[in-house]
Amino acid sequence: MSDRIFGGVGLALAIFYIWAASTIKLTFMVDLVGPRTFPYLIGAGLALTSIYMILRPDDEPDWPSASGVLEILAATVIMLLYGRFLPEVGFIISTALATAYLTWRLGTLPPWSLVVGATTSVGIYIVFHLILGLSLAKGPLGF
Repeated sequence: MSDRIFGGVGLALAIFYIWAASTIKLTFMVDLVGPRTFPYLIGAGLALTSIYMILRPDDEPDWPSASGVLEILAATVIMLLYGRFLPEVGFIISTALATAYLTWRLGTLPPWSLVVGATTSVGIYIVFHLILGLSLAKGPLGF
């Protein structure tokens, strides 16, 4: 039943998405496929997978216990806090703390989760800021 509900919501979203894509204004400088093609493909893919979920649902899932729901809510709060404090604390520190918490909750021992958080944060910083030249949030330490 839950797959059918999820498929119905997905199908409604796909219909809305395709309708919204149809409202994209065409200009005189249009390439061969046009600006609507990619959104149409995304909407069609979502519609097809949603219809499949409606017609061929899986068995009912085992829903998480109350503690599992609390874990999901805690991870959601961490991600919201990450987005909130990223501009003020900076990319490296925010990403290291968020990654450390999330890896800890996924089963990594606390000392190792700090190592994983720090190395992930620095690694992403090196690739996206130093190599690719993208701008990332600077913290109080200037990086």
